[in-house]
Amino acid sequence: MNPAALLPAVEAVVRAVAAQEIMPRFLQVVREHKSDGSALSAADLAAQHFLATALRRLVDLPILGEEMEEAEQQAALAAGEAGLWCFDPIDGTTNFLVGLPYFAVSVALLQEGKPILGVTYAPFCDEMFTAVAGGGARLNGEPLPLRPPEPRLDHGVALVDMKRLPAKLAAALAADSPYYSQRNFGASVLEWCYLAAGRADLLLHGGQRPWDYAAGSLILREAGGVAATLESDDFDASPPWRRSALAALDPKAHAAWKNWVRTHL
Repeated sequence: MNPAALLPAVEAVVRAVAAQEIMPRFLQVVREHKSDGSALSAADLAAQHFLATALRRLVDLPILGEEMEEAEQQAALAAGEAGLWCFDPIDGTTNFLVGLPYFAVSVALLQEGKPILGVTYAPFCDEMFTAVAGGGARLNGEPLPLRPPEPRLDHGVALVDMKRLPAKLAAALAADSPYYSQRNFGASVLEWCYLAAGRADLLLHGGQRPWDYAAGSLILREAGGVAATLESDDFDASPPWRRSALAALDPKAHAAWKNWVRTHL
């Protein structure tokens, strides 16, 4: 598989699912709930089916999508060592349902458990984030990051999901955070991309599924950023099913961020 050769076709698939299945249903569908309590809609299911069909036409590989049953997801993860399509049809479903224009489609191609191609598309603002392993990261064709990374931890803007962090760490961040300012927008795949673009400097999440981090972690690293987990410096070697994320765009800021976080676990 040549990820660079596949990239234009994957971009076309992602644009098509947004145009045909997602945006026509914006503010037109009713919220349902999955067994884990997370939001679900007819748009998620339609986009899931579209992506599963279209990506397999490009390369016939196992698929791992957010809206599959967990047993199917685990089986796909186990069967996908030689190659695996991993995607989230709509990340930020709650935002999508209530009219917040912060949601995205995300697709990654994995090989030996590591992403070699990543595409994340925010249809509301027509922003396409892309990366292939060893080929750099781009936003609508422009190289990332869009601004120089911030090397100082105390000057950084952090994307932090408090609700999934260990209680001691969350309390420490609430009481005396080491960064300048904090944001959380409710779509993990876009937060990785915003970090890669330089729209934020730091990222922290207590537990993401593969479709949350697969494309975004590649886009970040191809933009020059660094990713680890709460426990390990080797992000890709950490357990894939629920993986924490401790990342930064600037390596110096990442070292300071990682030290602060792990000191407060």
